[in-house]
Formats: sequence, C-alpha cells, structure tokens
Amino acid sequence: MPGNWCLIESDPGVFTQLIKAYGCKGVQVEELWSIDDGIFENLRPVHGLIFLFKWVQDEEPSGPVVTDNRLKSIYFAKQVINNACASQAVISILMNCHHPDLQLGEDLETLKEFSMQLDPSMRGLALSNSTTVRAAHNSMARQALFEFDPKVNAKDDEVYHFVSYMPIEGRLYELDGLRDGPIDLGPVAGSQDWLDVVRPIIMRRMNRFTEGEIHFNLMAIVSNRKMIYERQLDELLNESQMLSMESDELENEIPRLRMLIEFEDVKQARYEQEMARRKHNYIPFIIELLKILAEERKLMPLYERAKERASEKSAKKMKT
Repeated sequence: MPGNWCLIESDPGVFTQLIKAYGCKGVQVEELWSIDDGIFENLRPVHGLIFLFKWVQDEEPSGPVVTDNRLKSIYFAKQVINNACASQAVISILMNCHHPDLQLGEDLETLKEFSMQLDPSMRGLALSNSTTVRAAHNSMARQALFEFDPKVNAKDDEVYHFVSYMPIEGRLYELDGLRDGPIDLGPVAGSQDWLDVVRPIIMRRMNRFTEGEIHFNLMAIVSNRKMIYERQLDELLNESQMLSMESDELENEIPRLRMLIEFEDVKQARYEQEMARRKHNYIPFIIELLKILAEERKLMPLYERAKERASEKSAKKMKT
C-alpha cells in the first residue's frame, strides 16, 4: 500500500523542484497572473497548463469523457489516493509530452513503459506505488510546527484540486484524475494555437466563482528558460562570427539574452533557498527565543501588545 502523501503548495518554485525530483530535465513551471492574449509569448513552447481550483462535488465535466481506444496512446491515470492530484497533474503533462526539450528520466520512462499497458485505475495504482514519485512528492512538504487532527473541522474545510490541460494528437484534453478518462475539449487545427482554444475554457471556469473571491491558480509547464536563452545566444554568436560583423540588433540582443540567463540563475537559486526554508525545523529556535524573552521579562508585554493590535483590527473590521 502507498504511504501518506502530503499537500503541495501551488507555487512555481515548488513544482519546478518537484519535476527535478522526478529525474526530469528540460522543463520548468511558471505562474500565470492572467490569461490575456499575449501572456504566453515569452514562455513558448508551452507544453501544458496546471489549474488549481476549489473542487465542487458532482460538477459536470466540460466535455465528453474518453473511455475508447484513445486511452492506449494517451497516458491517463485515475487518482486512487488522497493529496496526489498535484503530482498526477504534472505527470499527466510530462508523460504525454513529446517535445525534444523534455527528458523524462529513467524512472518515469520505466513507469510509462510499464503502465501504458494497464487501464486508468491500474495506472493510478502503479503511479501511487512508485517509490520515486511518492518520495519526490513528499519531499516538497512544508515543515509543520504542530500536528492537527485531520478529522477536526473536516466538513468545513474547502477542498482544492489540480487538473491539467494540453493538446494530444490534434485535440485538446483536460486531464483530471478524479474522472474515468481524459475530457475531450475539441479539436486543435493544424495552424491553430492550442492556447487560444484553452483560454476561453479556463476563463469560463474562473467566472463560476463569486466576484472578489480567488479560488484558483494557473501555472504553465514550459521548456527550461535558461536552456532556451542559451540556445538563442549561441545562434546569435555563431551568426555574428559568420558575418564577421556586429549589427545594432546583435549588440542589443546579446546583452539582453545574457541578462535573462543571469535572471534564471538567480530565480533557480531563490527557489532552492525557499525550499530549504520550507523544510527547516524552526521549533528549537522559537523555543529558545521565547525563553530569552521570558528571562528578560519582555514576553508578556509583547503578548499584551499583540492582543491590543488584534482587538484594534477586529474593531476596524466591525466598523467597515
């Protein structure tokens, strides 16, 4: 039986680190703050979208659920264990992506080769029993300061769920492990951008929520940006050597690409630092700090001041 799976934050750094932990190379995750025209221009190629939303029981699918022979060529696994939806949404895109930038890695390649022979339920069992996938998933857990009984207030908790969207063999699909199969959202013509097809579908889903409430988050799995910029830089440098001259365009573009490469290095370093902070156990530090404050008789005054501020904020809210 698979062990417990942790909840994962909807954060591009966490998901990028998660993909690396699977053993995959060549892709990363970027957060999308809007879905307007042109938002994807600087992120292409976009291999798939990951959508987090507040789950509603008995919600009707956005299209017909595929249960025919297409399941032999589409990797789709049913979710058979709680809290696994983040990994399932990511892996659904990775397993169905055939772009040369993506290197699945030995573990996912083996899992895919084995599980494609199975039905969606058995694929879900194979995925949830994968030591690599489970270990990678749980390595993203935030350090918990306190343990809570999951049964307490369980009925009042809002449930959030990850699904993914991507084109496969000329059609757009929603891949949701809680369904019996992929949801067919219609064709993507040869010259048509699949992102133009998925945009109104996601917008309709977002518009179901009450105005002013944020119950969703959208991220994209894209080719590794540093790799893309380095590739473009090499092409420009080769071009400048072949022409034996430097144009104004090259003089401007080469420094811009070098700046973007440096930005990606800084961003990845920040992701790793944030991950280290998530996993760090701060309890010993907190206990020692409280002891020092108590010894210096500063703890109770700070506590009383905090209570006053909380009361003031509560009073302001009641007035508004």
